[in-house]
Amino acid sequence: MSSPDPIDRRDFLRLTGLAGVAFASALPGCAHHGAPGSPRRDFSFVQLSDIHWGYSNPKVNPEPRQSLMKAIAAVNALEQAPDFIVFTGDLTQSTDDPAVRRARLREFKELAGGLRHPKVRFLHGEHDAALDRGEAFQEVFGTPLYSSFDHEGVHFIALDNTSQPAPVLGEVQLDWLKADLSRQTADTPIVVLTHRPLFPLHPQWDWATRDGEAAITLLSAYRNVSVFYGHIHHEHRHVTGHIVHRAALSTMFPLSPVGTATQKTQLPWDAAAPFKGLGTRRVAVGAAGITVRDMPLASS
Repeated sequence: MSSPDPIDRRDFLRLTGLAGVAFASALPGCAHHGAPGSPRRDFSFVQLSDIHWGYSNPKVNPEPRQSLMKAIAAVNALEQAPDFIVFTGDLTQSTDDPAVRRARLREFKELAGGLRHPKVRFLHGEHDAALDRGEAFQEVFGTPLYSSFDHEGVHFIALDNTSQPAPVLGEVQLDWLKADLSRQTADTPIVVLTHRPLFPLHPQWDWATRDGEAAITLLSAYRNVSVFYGHIHHEHRHVTGHIVHRAALSTMFPLSPVGTATQKTQLPWDAAAPFKGLGTRRVAVGAAGITVRDMPLASS
């Protein structure tokens, strides 16, 4: 796991009593109340990622349904309800059968309905979308492959780097991103949600977006940008210029971090510590910055 960000006294007091592992960050975005680049009010959202509904390997996770149920229960149990919830891809396990793909997506959507929150946003991963360019995903969720929305003065951008056979954004989406960003001021806080990392974390393991640098270049013109993604199944922090990129835990199985294995490996189930390495995330956005709290399922 990457090193935690510095925690100042105000952040410490705000985090005291919260379960899980917290990283309080001076992530660019909200330096002072009322100043340019501040949200209108403090709020939070929850990120879940890499559920892989339909996955079956008892050596890696003998309790796949319980993993999702524990994640949902952990979110429902939060003392302060988030403003919204986002799933950053790989909702289901890949299958060559279009009928099974749709069935899994529908089953996952029904189970996710157990979240006691009306605002839930779904992004796709390559397991959901690469084999049919997102056709089944859009059919089941009625969600565009990429989009943006505003919340409390923060501009959110959901990018698609998984619906094509190659790990790319593509020229059409990059043109859309350029136009979308052109409507924002240089101080607008921007949060990017995506599945694969935009930077080349480890291309040999498909942990990269081939034209991600083009997106990073566009985003770099804005002072307050943070990126939240999934795909690599463990927490990771990386900085490109002033942009901070954070990977999320999976709710199904952890993968070996770069430098710990010669090849990408699903880590085996630890019977002595069930659900180890799995979790959800709460992101608090406020005038003091962005606070990231990873919530392990093993402790819930």
